Amino acid sequence: MLDDPFHVNSLVERLSRALDPVDGRPGEPLRGDGDLNGAPSPTGRALRPAAVLAPLVMRKTGLSVVFTRRADHLSAHAGQISFPGGRLNVGENPVDAALRESEEEIGLLRSQVRLIGQFDPYETVTGFQITPFVGLVDPAAGFRADPGEVAEIFETPFDFLMNPANHVLEERMFAGQLRRYYAMPHEGRYIWGATAGLLKALADRFNASR
Repeated sequence: MLDDPFHVNSLVERLSRALDPVDGRPGEPLRGDGDLNGAPSPTGRALRPAAVLAPLVMRKTGLSVVFTRRADHLSAHAGQISFPGGRLNVGENPVDAALRESEEEIGLLRSQVRLIGQFDPYETVTGFQITPFVGLVDPAAGFRADPGEVAEIFETPFDFLMNPANHVLEERMFAGQLRRYYAMPHEGRYIWGATAGLLKALADRFNASR
């Protein structure tokens, strides 16, 4: 992408229009891992509340999305790519959880994030209800991985992730069942599962906002 600040600003404005206002309240799941597997969300089961932040950095080369690769020693989802985030603490709202987890996992301070909206709550096959937020990150922010949780912090071009041509439908066995899911491979990194499902939901909104 060419060094074009007007292009980046127009992307941010368009994305802001596509998002819901930030209210910090967990909504009913609108999307989920079951959407491609004959069990549309919501399922009505009890879900554990969680929240994630999709951090966007306005680089000179374009808008990019920050991801983490989870540490290989973790007992759940080891080595998988995700947004910074996690489950809510008792009495915590989704906004505070997303920002707290982002600071703990990648060293991103609340003061370095400007939230611009939230989008479709997402139900995972593992029983979480994720409230996703989008925030603009100060380009001068320095990321620092928590080695107990994060093996790597990296960025992927926003344009690539929003392009439907890069949303690959794949399938694999999980808990004895064949499950379908989205994947967005990019430069040797395999973005899939709930993270790709969240990106698909965000892309659907973004591409409908022309």
